[in-house]
Amino acid sequence: MSSVLFGAAMWAAGKKDTVRGTLVQKPGQKPAVRTPSSKLVTLDGDEPTRGVLNDLRLAGLDFEAIGKFEGLDTLRIDPIHTRSMFIHRDGKRLMITYWCAVCAIRTYTPGKCWCCQEETALDPIEHD
Repeated sequence: MSSVLFGAAMWAAGKKDTVRGTLVQKPGQKPAVRTPSSKLVTLDGDEPTRGVLNDLRLAGLDFEAIGKFEGLDTLRIDPIHTRSMFIHRDGKRLMITYWCAVCAIRTYTPGKCWCCQEETALDPIEHD
């Protein structure tokens, strides 16, 4: 019996929550997703994830995030290395990445290239 309870607890611990809608960014407020039902879900995560959430190039896009709800209206997105943020475009689910065309380096959070220090370009790609 205890192995059944342990298995159920492990399944519940691994369960992920997903939110999808329009990414909303307002000065002085945490980024959020406005769902199709008009519910506003606040988004948070680790520092690199917050960098993506605050990237103005993503404002207003069809955005999906995977993580765990904290309360009813806040989703803590899984850490950046788990690739838990996507945009949807032309019927495709695209992973959010950033690209330096000078150095051919891909990163997962916006900012300057660690090599040449040029600003990286938003470059969503199909997730394998």
